[in-house]
Amino acid sequence: MSFTDLRGLIDTLRREGDLAVIDTPVDPYLELAEIHRRVIDQEGPALLFTNVIGSPFPVVTNLFGTIRRVDLAFGPRPEAFMKQVVGAMDRLLPPTPKALWGERSLIWDALKVGIKEVPASSAPILGALKAERPLEGLPALTSWQLDGGPFITLPLVYTEHPEHRKQHNLGMYRMQIFDHSTTGMHWQIHKGGGFHYHEAEKRNEALPVSVFLGGPPALIASAIAPVPEHLPELLLSSLITGGKLPVVQDPRSSHKIPAQAEFVLSGSVAPHVRRPEGPFGDHYGYYSWTHDFPVFNVSHMWHRKDAIYPATIVGKPRQEDYYLGDFLQRLLSPAFPLAMPGVKDLWTYAETGFHALAAAIVRESYSREALGSAFRILGEGQLTLTKYLMITDQPVDLANFPQLMETVLERFRPETDLFVFDKTSHDTLDYTGGKLNHGSKAVMLGVGEPVRELPAVYDEGLIDEITGIKPYCRGCLVVSGAAFSDEPELPQRLLKRLREKGTRWPLVILADDAEIASAQTPFLWTVFTRFNPADDIYAETALKRHHVGYELPLVIDARMKPGYPDELIPREDIVELVDRKWKTYFQA
Repeated sequence: MSFTDLRGLIDTLRREGDLAVIDTPVDPYLELAEIHRRVIDQEGPALLFTNVIGSPFPVVTNLFGTIRRVDLAFGPRPEAFMKQVVGAMDRLLPPTPKALWGERSLIWDALKVGIKEVPASSAPILGALKAERPLEGLPALTSWQLDGGPFITLPLVYTEHPEHRKQHNLGMYRMQIFDHSTTGMHWQIHKGGGFHYHEAEKRNEALPVSVFLGGPPALIASAIAPVPEHLPELLLSSLITGGKLPVVQDPRSSHKIPAQAEFVLSGSVAPHVRRPEGPFGDHYGYYSWTHDFPVFNVSHMWHRKDAIYPATIVGKPRQEDYYLGDFLQRLLSPAFPLAMPGVKDLWTYAETGFHALAAAIVRESYSREALGSAFRILGEGQLTLTKYLMITDQPVDLANFPQLMETVLERFRPETDLFVFDKTSHDTLDYTGGKLNHGSKAVMLGVGEPVRELPAVYDEGLIDEITGIKPYCRGCLVVSGAAFSDEPELPQRLLKRLREKGTRWPLVILADDAEIASAQTPFLWTVFTRFNPADDIYAETALKRHHVGYELPLVIDARMKPGYPDELIPREDIVELVDRKWKTYFQA
């Protein structure tokens, strides 16, 4: 099943009993977000809030908060089609008549991909226009108490290259509402909309922008997909939906807009204008700080007469972005070998905010080919922001991180297979490098035959200054001790004591709480959002021919450090408020 608009998915969820309708008055300031977080924690239903204080529009959240709902929203066809396309490449090169006939069903499906312009009479989005104070009454949410203000959290930001207008970008960049006609525009590094704005600034021109809210669910998936810069996201949306995307000319702007969207905000971003945006509780699970970003000036807003405002809540995993990211990786993974020869499979981990950790299965047909594939990955689009990259040539399930970790550690040769690169770029939301957009990277290889047997049970006795010890998987031990602020040099002492013991554990993680070893999500979130490779990897080293060779064990200091942003924790009075009102939200 494919859905051509948001309400088709909502109606299906309602019929299937996977939508909770909340008629109780709910405040978009903190209260709504707290309800959402509790429901998604329990893998509960999608939520439709019909009585949002201060707004005439209902709000829908948690549409993609389970694997089942993501599969329902997009169906099996997109993944099957992508696999068919990749499988046909060899058969269609060269494109002989016999080969073309053999792939006729694929070619027929490909002809359905694209956009089609419809008349205004067939475009529900043009049902209502608001040109004065266009953002007034929009139910934008404030999710966390230290947020700089209300944010639009599911904006589909559409831009066109100022010179080559056929080159468009559809991205999801959060937007803080400043007043009734202006918002921030959080264009991070390595984002297509930011590239368009950079070109417009060089010409000293304002960049026209349209922001879509709602429409086909495929638009949301396409906006966050890590596709190459010049691949049109609107075409990807069409591919996922299985038919041409209906668009209509905006009578007041140069852009064509999705005919089935719920809202469209139209305006421009002026050159050389910045305004402080943030803080914001983001998908890393912390507050991103206040920084200067461009400003979106909204000239008018179109919306359906009965528009539904789509929103999401971000925070510590797992949230909706986890399930959407999983779908997109399954969808796009068959294409990785085409874009990066030698890379058989690739996975980035939603539990870490995606950019903090990636892993790949690569070909190793000659010595060190895997290292070349690692460099290829780190040079590809948004993957250039990867902080820690793990590489193997073994057939493992990359989504199963303990299995991957064990596979790599069994084969990892520390003197040749660990590379740390300082003074590189970081994701804008990753503050472990100490400076915005700056940090370091590490590549860890584990290929070939095993070179060691990994311990599974810790039996090496007490360790001075260590209060908690727990294995995460074979070969990886998590320990806890004093906080960094009290004992910043604890990792050096821990390393010395482990070496004196002759430990069999090749990798030891120093955390604030060893209990993170209990499951994949807390382990990945804590470890990979709390260390910068150049600062926080400890080992004995030897420099030879400009190469740093390491000796086991490796110690990673994944404790919270001074200067890191605050962890996201709900405000106590809001928690108590939702406790008191809980039964009124879900009346039978």
